[in-house]
Order: sequence, then C-alpha cells, then structure tokens
Amino acid sequence: MSENLRLLAVHAHPDDESSKGAPMMAKYLDEGHEVMVVSCTDGSRGDIQNPALVGHAHAARDMAGVRRLEMAEAQRIIGMQHRWLGFTDSGLPEGDPLPPLPWGAFATLPLKQAAAPLVRLVREFRPHVVVAYDENGGYPHPDHIMAHRVAVEAFRAAPLEEEYPDAGEPWAPAKLYYDVPFNVTKYQAFHRALLEAGLESPYARWIASEVEDDAEGHHPWAARHPVTTKVECAKYFEIRDRALAAHASQVDPNGSFFAVSLEMRQRIWPWEDYSLISSSVGTPEPGEIETDLFAGLR
Repeated sequence: MSENLRLLAVHAHPDDESSKGAPMMAKYLDEGHEVMVVSCTDGSRGDIQNPALVGHAHAARDMAGVRRLEMAEAQRIIGMQHRWLGFTDSGLPEGDPLPPLPWGAFATLPLKQAAAPLVRLVREFRPHVVVAYDENGGYPHPDHIMAHRVAVEAFRAAPLEEEYPDAGEPWAPAKLYYDVPFNVTKYQAFHRALLEAGLESPYARWIASEVEDDAEGHHPWAARHPVTTKVECAKYFEIRDRALAAHASQVDPNGSFFAVSLEMRQRIWPWEDYSLISSSVGTPEPGEIETDLFAGLR
C-alpha cells in the first residue's frame, strides 16, 4: 500500500471538525498523508453560543455566511482539504412535543438523495479510511444522526458499480471508524484531575448522565461502541484549540471545551478515541488497542 494515505472525516456542521478530530487530522497531515473534511450542512440554523457575540449583526443577517468564514479559518489552521456537501442545517428542535424539522433540511431528506453527493466524493477522493459518527450521532442532533447514516451508506455503496451509477468510478475504502468523543473514562480522568487540583469540574453531571438513564429511560450520551483505537496526538492539541476558537459564533472561550488546560489534557489523556467498525485489512486482537487509524495500510 502506498505511503501516501487518505482519510475522509464526515461531519454534520462547520465546527464539528474542530471539536472532534482536529489533532488527529493535524497529526496525519504532518506525516504527509491527505485528509479531507466533509461538512454535510451549512450550519445556518446554529444559535450564537459565545456570550461575547450575542447580537452579532452579521450572524443575525447571515449565519451561514458567518460559519463559512469561520470554517475557512479553521481549515487554514488545521490544514486539511474541505468540502461542503451542500445541505441546509436542520436545527435542533425544542419543545414537547418536538416540532417538525424545517422542510428540505438535511435530516428530512431520503437517504439516497442525501448520500449521493458523498458517494461521488468518496469515489473522487478515494479515501483509505472513513471516520464518521455512531448511530446516535455522537449526540442525538438530527443532523448528526443523518451524517452517520449518509457516511455508512457511502462506505457501503461507493465500491458497488451498480449503485449510484452516475457518481463516478467505484472505490472501496478499507476501514470505517466511529469517533468516540464522549468517552466516560476520559472525562472521569479529567474530573478527578480537576478536583485534585482544587479546580471546579464541569463534568460531574455529564458523567452521572453517562452511567444512568434519564427520566424516560433513555441513555442519550452513551457511547454505542467500545474504544478500539487510541491515536496519540497531544502535540497537536493546541491546533484543536485554535481551530475551535476560529468558530467564534459557536464556541464560548470560557466554556466546557476549554475547562481543562492544554497541559492537563496533554498529560492526562494524550489520545483521541475511535471504534473500528469495518476493515478489509485486519482487525486488532480482542483486548488489543490500535494506535493508528492507518494500521494495516502502511
């Protein structure tokens, strides 16, 4: 297999690539591999999450434009290739009962329609590894769940000549991973380290929700798949911080993304966590933890 390997990361909105996977991508770029991020939606229905930008005139007029500019800066910082899949943000419905999603939004589309441009992109970019969300979307936002569905559909269909016949020459990625952003073991370690340092931890409530069902018997934050692969990339955590800060409308610089210092993150948990879902080049032995998404391909 060629040493010039390619990785495709499928994300729901601009900013997701920075909060999930930026250090891993920076590591592989530094090694000389090719990395591409797909943003399935334009992020146009995102709310301002940074208190310092409440009332931001540009965001009030054109949130999609703001997020396009932010994404361009995050791309510059991380250094990967980037493509917009072209769909409209579904927003996060609120209320009881939940209102219907906006007509034509990403999460409302038939799977074949939503997956077709990603199948075309897989066949064009020809990734060896695809990184996606789990069935819960990492967290249960309708666009995250749909991003999971289209990524799995593209991984399945891109090698098949009879499927999506107008989407280019077939290509078979070798491996599919799910990101495991909410690894309870990781956040328990951060929680303990913060308390031992005499600092306030924002993670107690989340850890409790991870191990207990909610009032309706749901377990919305649970990781659906075990961690099989831990990519050491602490050297690149600072890139993640700068890329996240570039998404200024969506990221509070005083919020939970920055609750743990860079030094503590590098010392306590220098990895990013993934679960290997499918591989045509072998799998680790039971109980063995991989250290490389390109294992078996180098």
